[in-house]
Order: sequence, then C-alpha cells, then structure tokens
Amino acid sequence: MANHAGRAVLVVSDGKGADIATASNDRFGPDPQSVYDNWDAFTAWAATTTPVPDVDIDKSRLESPSPAPSQVVAIGLNYADHAAEAGFAPPKDLPPVFTKFASSITGPYGEIRLPEGGNTDWEVEVVAIIGRPAHRITPGEAWDHVAGLTVGQDLSERILQFVGEAPQFGFAKSYPGFAPMGPWLVTPDELPDREDLALGCAIDGERVQDGRTSKLIFSIPRTIAKLSEVITLHPGDVIFTGTPDGVGLGMTPQRFLQPGETLHTWVEGIGEMEHTFR
Repeated sequence: MANHAGRAVLVVSDGKGADIATASNDRFGPDPQSVYDNWDAFTAWAATTTPVPDVDIDKSRLESPSPAPSQVVAIGLNYADHAAEAGFAPPKDLPPVFTKFASSITGPYGEIRLPEGGNTDWEVEVVAIIGRPAHRITPGEAWDHVAGLTVGQDLSERILQFVGEAPQFGFAKSYPGFAPMGPWLVTPDELPDREDLALGCAIDGERVQDGRTSKLIFSIPRTIAKLSEVITLHPGDVIFTGTPDGVGLGMTPQRFLQPGETLHTWVEGIGEMEHTFR
C-alpha cells in the first residue's frame, strides 16, 4: 500500500496502482492512515479483489505510508556491530527505547534540510507498522499484529544528541524530515523471508551500510512483544527497529552528511528511498 499524494493506493505493478477508495466504493480510504483502523477488513477485501489500475505512480508524489501515527517508537543498539562502533555493550534484557516526534516524518523522495552547525548521521532501518492493537502479546503473536514493513532512515544530529549530561536521543532525531519512510508498505506474506531481509544505504553511490535483519539482537516480533509489555500499540503506529553498523559516528575519521549529497536507502523485498540534503 502506497501513500500517493495523500491517497491510499494499492501497488498493482511497477509504476501502476489502484486508488483504494475508488476500487472499494469508498469502503476504505482515501486517507492512508484510516486504512489501518480497519486493517483486517481491508486485507480481506484486498485478497479477494482485482482492482483496475487507475493511478500512474509518480515517485515524487509518494509520502510516508503511515503519515500520522499515534506513536513513533525507535529502538537503539539492536545490532551488535553497531553497538560496538557506538562504544556500547550489546543490550541483553531490553534495548534503548525512544521516540521520534511525528513532525519529523517525511516521504521516500525529496530534499531534507540539514540543521546549521550540526553533524547529521544516517541510520538505515526496517520499519514495522502496526495493523492490530497490541498489548502484552508474545513474540509468537507479534507478526499477526503487523500490517507490514517499510524502509526508514533514523536520521540523527549527533551534536545535539550528546550535549548535556544525558543523551538527547528523541530530540536530536526529530528535525523536520528526519524520519523518512517509504516507498510503500509491504505485507509480511509478500516478503522473501520476513526474518532475514538485506538492508543498506549509500552516499553518492558509496555504500556505507550493509546489513541483514537476521542479525538483529531483538528480532522484530521480540521487539514488538517487549514494547507491548509496557505500551499499547495502535494500528498505524510506527516502530524503527534499529540500524546495522556503518554509521558516520563510528567511522575514523567521523563522517557526516554534507549539503548536496544524496542518500540512497534500500531494504530487500520492499524498495528504496532517495534524499538529497541542503
């Protein structure tokens, strides 16, 4: 499911989609966020319908597949190699949990403004979007509560992140455009292996991150179950599941995004994003 210029669209083939509100006679949509509130009914309908493509998908008009979630939850240090490059021991019982403010959400293509005087870093992540309410569920139940996965970047301004006595994780990761997601949501059944997806990113063609979700310390279902022990996850909520090693903070010398550079981000079986910084 794509968010194409603010309307929910079923991706039918490369470059073609079907407007969900039109195809369902206004039973679902057009607002993409509203589709998650009726996710079970929507997926049952989608599985039994053959919509007529009526949308030419323009990449420049794609927006976040969950543009206004009630919660944006992010997980830190969830790959051992990334924890090591950041100077931390891998988490054992619970990884760091923080929020990115929803005003940082943007789509999969376009320009992002760098904060003046900052050191902005990249962090490719698989993002899980919730399809059913989840509270106190088990890892074995977690996939049943996932609407689908999408590609994300947990962009991070490192100077603000480490200013003061305690790290400012959420605040430093919530500038406008610092939570790009897309290009669309893919349901878990469409993925080659929902437990083992390749993910990575490149700056101006130079690959800087290259990982696999099979190396997550807390797998996606285990992460969701852990979160649900405390918070109630609602349909449309977004979970950034962690980044592999290769971030600029861990390089010697350290490297950060510069004006004019283009960041290309991808996840196997889902798609890609591309952003230029200014």
